[in-house]
Amino acid sequence: MAILLDKNSRVIVQGFTGQIGTFHANDMIKYGTNVVGGVTPGKGGTTHLDRPVFNTVKDAVREVGANASIIFVPAPYAADSIMEAADAGIRYCVAITDGIPAQDMIRVKRYMRRYKEANRMRLTGPNCAGSISPGKCMMGIMPGHIYMEGDVGIVGRSGTLGYEAASQMKALGIGVSTSIGIGGDPINGSSFKDVIELFEQDPETRMMVMIGEIGGPQEVEAAKFVKENCKKPVVAYIAGLTAPKGRRMGHAGAIISAYGESAAEKVEVLKECGVHVSPTPADTGKTVAEVRKKYGI
Repeated sequence: MAILLDKNSRVIVQGFTGQIGTFHANDMIKYGTNVVGGVTPGKGGTTHLDRPVFNTVKDAVREVGANASIIFVPAPYAADSIMEAADAGIRYCVAITDGIPAQDMIRVKRYMRRYKEANRMRLTGPNCAGSISPGKCMMGIMPGHIYMEGDVGIVGRSGTLGYEAASQMKALGIGVSTSIGIGGDPINGSSFKDVIELFEQDPETRMMVMIGEIGGPQEVEAAKFVKENCKKPVVAYIAGLTAPKGRRMGHAGAIISAYGESAAEKVEVLKECGVHVSPTPADTGKTVAEVRKKYGI
């Protein structure tokens, strides 16, 4: 999906020289991602993994033409790092960091509204596995080898369920155009609807897989958008069918607080909106294959 990431993406790593940033930056470089440097305040002018280190994101944009950023900054400072990337002119930012306070993310969302939509940075996460366009660019912590190049767009809150879907599809000879993790927090940078809208516009994507879970209104909002705006078929899986009301499932956003937020209610709405629902995570690949056959993809 060229609108987000491709071989022309010039990626910087915020939190570059830390242990986690180093580990995953190294994996991204080995995959073939064009990592052009990193940002660690106070270490500007040095090198790390044979890439330059900068004190600020603006320095990285000016010196190496960075246009994408991945955040491995610890939670107390991550919101400031996201806003710094937005200020510097970064076009796509992936926030991997878990545990960012909800109040900090409210501040980030408000801050980003100061920019006109056409100039606004696209943010995915926080608390996500990242994004990958197989064979082009990987910005995240996922195992890149399980993603085969293809035409199915994946968007999900759960990283591991996204891996499972990609692995099942690969075993069936079905590839991925782009996989986007939006994160499991209640307040995130991009919603299911935001990413599905991009997939609908993307010529490299012919169908979509949405992986949701209990809690929050995003899956229902996406289902209504699909019904009214999408021509490409959508397969969905919703985790938590047996979870009782009030139960949280790992993610901070996975708590049922209103009608339409339980897994059963979401499945009902999705089916009403023409989305094909996989009954279990183990059936996701099989469901995708059946829908492809039905639509002649």
